[in-house]
Amino acid sequence: MLIAVPAETIPGETRVALVPRSVTQLVAAGATVAVQAGAGVGAGLPDAAFTEVGAEIVTDRARLLGGGDVVVVVRRPSVDDLRRLKEGAVLVGLLDPADDPAPVKVLLDRKVTAFWMEALPRISRAQDMDVLSSMATLAGYHAAVMAAYRLPRIFPLLMTAAGTLTPARVLVLGAGVAGLQAIATCKRLGAVVEAYDVRPAVKEQVESLGARFVEVGIESEAQQDTGGYAKELTQEAQRREHEVLAEHVHDSDVVITTAFVPGRPAPVLITKDMVGGMRAGSVVVDLAAPAGGNCELTKPDEEVRSHDVVILGPTNLPAAIPGQASQLYSHNVTRFILQFVKDGQVSLDFDDVVIAQTCMTHDGKPMGDRMAALLTAAPS
Repeated sequence: MLIAVPAETIPGETRVALVPRSVTQLVAAGATVAVQAGAGVGAGLPDAAFTEVGAEIVTDRARLLGGGDVVVVVRRPSVDDLRRLKEGAVLVGLLDPADDPAPVKVLLDRKVTAFWMEALPRISRAQDMDVLSSMATLAGYHAAVMAAYRLPRIFPLLMTAAGTLTPARVLVLGAGVAGLQAIATCKRLGAVVEAYDVRPAVKEQVESLGARFVEVGIESEAQQDTGGYAKELTQEAQRREHEVLAEHVHDSDVVITTAFVPGRPAPVLITKDMVGGMRAGSVVVDLAAPAGGNCELTKPDEEVRSHDVVILGPTNLPAAIPGQASQLYSHNVTRFILQFVKDGQVSLDFDDVVIAQTCMTHDGKPMGDRMAALLTAAPS
């Protein structure tokens, strides 16, 4: 069985799907691994690092894709690349079906078994396969560093002979994995940090990191779905949320927003009026930019200036830390692959919730209600 690792082709994507340590584990499980020449260069991994652990280096991308029994990627390949996959192959990665049925139709035509890692169930057994959490950890860290770099003042309290410099004030909206990492990093840098989330269960985690939890009055256990994500608020709850948050945004030098659910539009937490009330030089880092942004003025991968406030909307911060991002991603997908690769063979157990919930296409059929709905809504 051949596991193929093509180079990523999306502009700015520097990660590689498997690192040498993972190759060693997969070879031990009876697989042969082939990596496209130069696939790991962006992550600081030359071809020699892969050949040393037994991987084959392939220069012909079409041959690599067409020969792989299992193809492992970071981001979804192009439609042309998907057409090159062997019929009946297995594809694993962040496949982002979103609202585009074209790639899904190609996967169905090729009878590819595709697993989108974004849909991994949030259960204890799957924690070491959780790609979204791994990447969110790095994104939260880098968002804090990015904000500190762009803010025209330092984060910590500093007492000098020339006077005392007061610490910067940071507000983190959304206390999931990325938000908690942003809180921890900002605290280590010396800022005074507040955080808000509609899920009261995260209050203890926020306070354990030394931040103050902002209470709006709408927090409820009912605001969390079975996947651990926050639910959409009612119009009245949104009005109350904006009313309270406006005061805290006004008093903040930095706002880092992290509130979104994969596959859904991000909730607007910061209106343009709130931005207008911020101090000149303040910074907003919006990690929900891929889903439209938590700030009304966010533009994905662009820097927006409004009322002397800088609004940043990065869509792929893990790619800014490609070495460690690849390391974590590779570990996650390897643990997942080892759920169905046994003694060098693919063995799929659809009674396993990890396999069943993550599968989007199999044997020419869409898997799950969401894939079926996506294809039903698509024009013929």
